[in-house]
Amino acid sequence: MSSTTSETTESTTAVLVQAHTTKPSTPAITEIEAPAKKSESALKSFISGGVGGACAVLVGHPLDLVKVRMQTGAASSNSVFGMLSTTMRTEGIRGLYRGVSAPLTAVSPMFAVSFWSYDMGQRMVKAYGQNGMTEEEKAAPYTLSMGEICVAGAFSAIPTTAIMAPSERIKCLLQVQANEVEKGGKARYSGMFDCAKTLLKEGGLASLYKGTGATLLRDIPGTVAYFGTYELTKRELMKIQGIDPNNGQLSLSAVLFAGGFAGMACWGIGIPADVLKSRLQTAPEGKYSGIYDVYKALIKEEGYAGLFKGMRPALIRAFPANAACFLGVEVAKKVLGFMG
Repeated sequence: MSSTTSETTESTTAVLVQAHTTKPSTPAITEIEAPAKKSESALKSFISGGVGGACAVLVGHPLDLVKVRMQTGAASSNSVFGMLSTTMRTEGIRGLYRGVSAPLTAVSPMFAVSFWSYDMGQRMVKAYGQNGMTEEEKAAPYTLSMGEICVAGAFSAIPTTAIMAPSERIKCLLQVQANEVEKGGKARYSGMFDCAKTLLKEGGLASLYKGTGATLLRDIPGTVAYFGTYELTKRELMKIQGIDPNNGQLSLSAVLFAGGFAGMACWGIGIPADVLKSRLQTAPEGKYSGIYDVYKALIKEEGYAGLFKGMRPALIRAFPANAACFLGVEVAKKVLGFMG
């Protein structure tokens, strides 16, 4: 009896000891949810885009000058490098950067708005893609499809046009005016602000925003190609280099290549609309009733080849200018990493 009692007591003690020792271990095996990856700061996207825009202008403006003069019939040569050489010889380095104040003043905020809008577009398509998901599923990393990236890119063109259209109007007028002065003509505008003031005085906001529809016609498909090509090229380069797309970062040389290639894709698609925009924005008031009228006149006078005027300087400019742009954006994002 005592033996049985002793065995029962020992058995009970063992069970209690086991229960006591195993109970505290329960929280240790409880899964802790990892916090969802925070979206990049919208302010950081805005500032980084502005830095990238300034880099793009400083690198690409001389070739943009050649492009506009070719498109508007103000070119003194059919050769890109011939025009650069002539401009440098007759006007000096200041001639190569003729009209740069307008894009430099507007392009930094314009690119800031563009990259901010692209960030907002990404958030919107991500929210749409996560619609109906559980909280656990939303906490998992979400990789945007190429279609979603293209939609975000298209969205970015809309708010950017509010800055782009008047800036392009002023820039084109100043660039064409410089060529007329070179031939002995008289300057109508003393600079960027005088040009803007004159346009507002003569035709109000409608004159300043002349060519807005043409700008959208160029920039919506252009930004689809721009951001889509950049992200696709980055992903492919990461695969080649064996880098995790969620955590890894490309080398600066790879960023330069992806950015340059994205710029060429953008202008390869956007150049016909850009030709129409440049003609419309630099034409005397009343010459054209709209972009379709410009198109009809251009095809009648120059054929379809006229739609691709300025393609060479645009593509030559696109690679270094946009390589510099995306490099500026990526470097700025690293510097501003404390912003989240």
